Amino acid sequence: MLGGMIEARHLKVLRAVATTGSFSAAARELGCTQPAVSQQMKALEQSAGTPLLIRTGREMRLTEAGEALVRHAAGILAGLTAAEEEVAALAGLRAGRVRLVSFPSGSSTLVPTALAGMRAAHPGTRVSLVEAEPPRSVEMLRGGDCEIALAFRYPHAGPAAGTDADPAAGWDDLVVRPLLRDRLVVMVPHDHRLAGAGTVGIGELAGEPWIAGCPRCRRHLVEVCQAEGFTPRIDFATDDYPAVVGLVGAGLGVAVLPELAVECVTAKGTATLEVTPEVRREVVALTLPDLARVPAVAATLDRLELAARR
Repeated sequence: MLGGMIEARHLKVLRAVATTGSFSAAARELGCTQPAVSQQMKALEQSAGTPLLIRTGREMRLTEAGEALVRHAAGILAGLTAAEEEVAALAGLRAGRVRLVSFPSGSSTLVPTALAGMRAAHPGTRVSLVEAEPPRSVEMLRGGDCEIALAFRYPHAGPAAGTDADPAAGWDDLVVRPLLRDRLVVMVPHDHRLAGAGTVGIGELAGEPWIAGCPRCRRHLVEVCQAEGFTPRIDFATDDYPAVVGLVGAGLGVAVLPELAVECVTAKGTATLEVTPEVRREVVALTLPDLARVPAVAATLDRLELAARR
C-alpha cells in the first residue's frame, strides 16, 4: 500500500527526471531549481513508500517501482489536463487555453491562418505554439504536454507499413482530424538536365546525389526509391528546409520536398518538378478523445481545417 497521496506535480517532476536523466536537466526543462526537483522527488518517494531513483555516476536511473510509476504517469497527467480544461470551459471559470505542437512547415503555412481566425472569433482563448516533428509531437500529446499535435504520415512503399517503424500505426487511441494531402515535389538545381521537364519519374534520378530532410522523410525517400529499383545516395541530411533548398540551389544534389515546405522557403537557383507516380503525405491534427470535447480545442481544430481548405 502506498505511504501517502501521490500528487500530479510530483509525477511531472519524475517524468522530467526520467526523460532527461538528471535533477539539473529536469530543473531546466521544468523552469525551476535543482533543489526544488530534489525536494519534490523526496516527497514522492515518501508517498510511494519505496525508492524510485538510483544515482549511477552523473545520471539518475529508475528503480522498477519508478519505471512503473512513469509508465502510468503519462495517462494520469493527460487525463488530468483534459479534465481541468473541460471543467474550466464548461463552468465558464476562465477562457480556454490550447497548447499546439506543429512540425515546421505546418507552423509556417497552416498555423498562422488558423490562429488569426481563432483570435478574431475567440479573443479570450490563449493558443501557444511549440515545434516538434512526429513522432515526438504525438508523444507530447499523450504525455499531457499539449492539447493538439499537427502531424503527418506517408504512404509506405515498403514492408515497414504497419510495423513499429510506422508511426501512423500507433494513432488508434487518438482523434484524427484529416486536414490535407500534401503533394511531394522534386527540387533540382536550375541548370540541371531535367530542370525544364515539368514532370519527372523518381527512377530518372537514380544516379543523382540526394539531400534528405527529417528522419521520417528520409526513410520514406529510401522506400520510394527502392520501389523504383535503386537506393538513393544521400550526401546531405538536414531537418531545416531552407538548408535543403540552399544545398539544391548550390548544385549539390536533388531533393524531394512536400509542397507545404516549398511554400515557406525562397527557392533561389532551383527548379521544382512534379513527381510521377504522384506521392502525397497526409497532414492531420491529433488530439485525445477527452480533449476533443473541450470547446477551445474543438474550435482550434475547426480553424486548422478551415486554414487547410484555403
